[in-house]
Amino acid sequence: MRLHEIPGDSGLRRGPKRVGRGHGSGSGKTAGRGHKGQQSRAGAGRAQGNKEGGQMPLVRRVPKRGFTNAPFRRPHQVVTLRALNRFEEGASVDLGAMRARRLARRPLPVKVLATGELERRGLTVHANAFSAAAREAIEAAGGTCVIVTDKPTD
Repeated sequence: MRLHEIPGDSGLRRGPKRVGRGHGSGSGKTAGRGHKGQQSRAGAGRAQGNKEGGQMPLVRRVPKRGFTNAPFRRPHQVVTLRALNRFEEGASVDLGAMRARRLARRPLPVKVLATGELERRGLTVHANAFSAAAREAIEAAGGTCVIVTDKPTD
């Protein structure tokens, strides 16, 4: 028996409810939406938490304080020192080599962080950014850190 020959379980998945197909179906006429009102209309519904019946919504009653940097953040993908142990000693680790070893998969700038121990000596690491501790660890192991300013090509 092969995988495509296994019989399926009949009734395993229920089909979608067909509404508005006549009163004999049990979901005809108003199609389960009741009579009139906001929820009976097409495209109806508001964001959750905004139905306060004319009372000032909570999100508008609470004072706004502080600052968010979210619109200005520059996301990086993280490569750790532990991950750099996949390379041979004395290797030149650039963005292409990281992609080949599946360390940097997304088309974002790469930042090396000091998570884990670096066991390889003499690595030349090319990345868009380094944490201070990662830079110290790479240089303590006889390696060099090269900052790349161009954007990833993917």
